[in-house]
Amino acid sequence: MRRNAIDDLIKWKSDPERKPMVLKGARQVGKTWIMREFRQTCYDSFAYFNFDEEDELKSLFESNKNPQRIIELLSLINGQKILPGKTLVIFDEIQECPEALNSLKYFKEKANEYHIIAAGSLLGMLLAEPKSYPVGMVNLLDIYPLTFDEFLEAVDKPLCDYYKSIVKGQIIEEIFHKRLWEAYSYYLIIGGMPECVSSWISYKDPERVSRIQRELIEIYENDFSKHNGKVNSGRILMVFRSIASQLAKPNEKFMYGAVRSGGRAREFEEAIEWLVSAGILNRLYNASKPEHPLSAFDRLDCFKLFVFDTGLLKHMAGVDNRAILLKSDYQFKGPLTENYVLQQLKGQFEVEPRYYADNRGEIDFLIQRGTDIIPIEVKGGEDKLAPFFKKYISERRPKEAIRLSGRGYLKNGEITNIPPYLARRIKELI
Repeated sequence: MRRNAIDDLIKWKSDPERKPMVLKGARQVGKTWIMREFRQTCYDSFAYFNFDEEDELKSLFESNKNPQRIIELLSLINGQKILPGKTLVIFDEIQECPEALNSLKYFKEKANEYHIIAAGSLLGMLLAEPKSYPVGMVNLLDIYPLTFDEFLEAVDKPLCDYYKSIVKGQIIEEIFHKRLWEAYSYYLIIGGMPECVSSWISYKDPERVSRIQRELIEIYENDFSKHNGKVNSGRILMVFRSIASQLAKPNEKFMYGAVRSGGRAREFEEAIEWLVSAGILNRLYNASKPEHPLSAFDRLDCFKLFVFDTGLLKHMAGVDNRAILLKSDYQFKGPLTENYVLQQLKGQFEVEPRYYADNRGEIDFLIQRGTDIIPIEVKGGEDKLAPFFKKYISERRPKEAIRLSGRGYLKNGEITNIPPYLARRIKELI
């Protein structure tokens, strides 16, 4: 499965201002696979060190701060000399050794000729002492589950070639629209977790995919219970398990009282922050004004929480595959579609999306492009345009307005209708 992150790493390799690279992301999103694929295609050799599997490595970093000495010792352990620019040094599960994480700043300052890439789940990264994190001394790259374009390339390369060839204003032939819609429906069911996608490619067995999704959710929940930091692990678990029911509410806004009767912000806000920082949940803030700059108008007490992978949310909510494939109007259709759209928007624009609501209605997403604020309405099928969306456009006159729905790719007045399967390409198509 080709991952877009490889392109980012290739640019990093040739950047004269390169710093040690840290891949961030939740467990099981493919960080280790990406590092190994990158070294196979771009380096003569590699030296791989896993701090979870090789406990004795930790003592090496605890007793040394000189990067040249560290490289010398790592070469001995590796059995092959580590060469500047030719050997990729991989530190996996680096959260298990805060001293190794801290050493990256010394490599940046004193031995930046060595190419070092590190990864670890944020579930562990958050446990590292703040003083160990080399702020400003590393490059950071967020790794997410497969986006729709990555999924499509993995499951249907010819269709993906067509998908990538779509340009602004192009009419999408009905035969391709149907095939892409079907692939999108599959993505809602399978999601972007690499193990789920790989299983589907090999077996085409939805039961296997469902079992993997259940096991992944259990892995995350077990991680919560093992967590013994200052944030109460029980509250982390309660927040996580409440997400499907939170999104099933009419306005989807996160309510502390829906986690536990009488729940208050002070009880659960640290648990939420932990889950968001760990990459398990995506937070969508409400903007008090749909104006530039969006982040200046965040209502920090008003937000929605979505799951980082749509397939996992679908499993958590118990949505039957038939409801998605038969295009029925099932109860959870709106939240699942919005979860998908947010997953595709992540990383597309410099400013994270927001949503907007007043007493008349709600705009599902606002994206900022330059100084322009672009409203997005999300529909799971071919539903009619929401009255509030029309009113918002007539009152605010945005330069662009997007409606994501099953009606195909077409422009109608101020509104551009884009099928949900093109959500990952919104930046290119507006």
